[in-house]
Amino acid sequence: MPTNRLVRDAKLAGLPVAYAGRRMAGRGRRLLGRSAADIDRQVQLRTAEHLFEVLGELKGCAAKVGQLAAVYRSILPFDAVGPEWAELAEAAGEAMSRLQDSVPPMLPGLVHQVLAASFGDEWRGLFRSFEDRPAAAASLGQVHRAIWHDGRTVAVKVMYPGVREAAEADLRTLRGLTGIIGAVMPGADVGAIVEMVCRTVSDELDYRLEAAHQRIFAAAFAGDSRFLVPDVIECADDVLISEWVPGKSFGTLVADASMGDRSRAGLAILEFLESSKLRCEILYSDVHPGNFLLLPDGRIGVVDFGACAPVPPHLRRLVAELGDALYNGTPEQLETSLRTYGFVQPGQDFDVDELVRIVSPFLDVLLQDDFRLTTEWMREQVGVITRIQLSNVFRQMTLPPELTTMARAAVSAMGVLCQLGTGPIRDVFLCGWPELAEVVQRYEIGSKRAETLM
Repeated sequence: MPTNRLVRDAKLAGLPVAYAGRRMAGRGRRLLGRSAADIDRQVQLRTAEHLFEVLGELKGCAAKVGQLAAVYRSILPFDAVGPEWAELAEAAGEAMSRLQDSVPPMLPGLVHQVLAASFGDEWRGLFRSFEDRPAAAASLGQVHRAIWHDGRTVAVKVMYPGVREAAEADLRTLRGLTGIIGAVMPGADVGAIVEMVCRTVSDELDYRLEAAHQRIFAAAFAGDSRFLVPDVIECADDVLISEWVPGKSFGTLVADASMGDRSRAGLAILEFLESSKLRCEILYSDVHPGNFLLLPDGRIGVVDFGACAPVPPHLRRLVAELGDALYNGTPEQLETSLRTYGFVQPGQDFDVDELVRIVSPFLDVLLQDDFRLTTEWMREQVGVITRIQLSNVFRQMTLPPELTTMARAAVSAMGVLCQLGTGPIRDVFLCGWPELAEVVQRYEIGSKRAETLM
């Protein structure tokens, strides 16, 4: 992959230059009678394709930005940013979502060099066979299928050489590209997306940390009738070897499966996320359909544990207190809790009533036995949040640093579950949050009493 800073900077800097050139050419076409709307649409669509090509080639943080766009597409409130952006956002999301499967692979010789550096020149002795053609490619590494020396089929995850150095260089350069990225991600807070990606990608580059997380998950789900987490076989700085998981990616369900199958897939993902928090006390944050596989025996295989973090010690207490204030308390109690946990800084003005009004639709999710997450519902809620006259309350708030991973997991999971049309979600979600379930139960009991007295 390109690791030289000048090379990477030149490739990324070429994006706005090309964009400006397309706009200039578009002005010429207008003189020939083409409509401004048609020309602008073609310019933006080509810009989206160009972004895909460059981000996919560079990998690292750059490719992670593109991958997030695939989730962003599913929850974009077109009505909030204007219907003329719908085709553009759809095309951009489709192009960037291909990053999951279309990142250019390493040549076999380079893969062999990484294996030799990790396990010595006699690395082939560890395997009965090794397939040079990658089985999967992603933004930070690629996976090869092999047969371990004891006969087990294994997945060999090999990190792209130079990806660490490239990731360090990307943050500075990507900050200067928020305008061009925003042109194909209308309505998004691109600056926040870039910062979040570059903060979290460093953890995903630590294969030894990933292996430690995976071992915890594998032990917690050993013998489970619903889920399979592959055991770690061997690990080095740049190579992670795990048991092979034979299955069909949930990624194919997003476009091809029936509504019922998609919903069941979404519920399985939600069940894993909620049960793993209880069993492992670790947040699984890299939530996208490609990391979940349907096995021939009906179980769900889960892979890729690079984006994980311990559950914050006070998270359950925080959720219970905020939930109690929202369902059973007053706006004043909610504001007190938000300030206590650092969501609102001391001395900061805060419109708590506006926040209560905005989040009310989310509270209804846990009060309906048959509620289903859909892209239409999510777009409506995001549209409310992003409208200028309603968004000031969020600028009055801050996210405590220890909740960054939790926020990433929640947002990415919400996007995927909406894509799949997941439902009904109430019981599955509350199984992972028993404290919140008790809060909701008290609200429902109180509501029934109130109805009886009326």
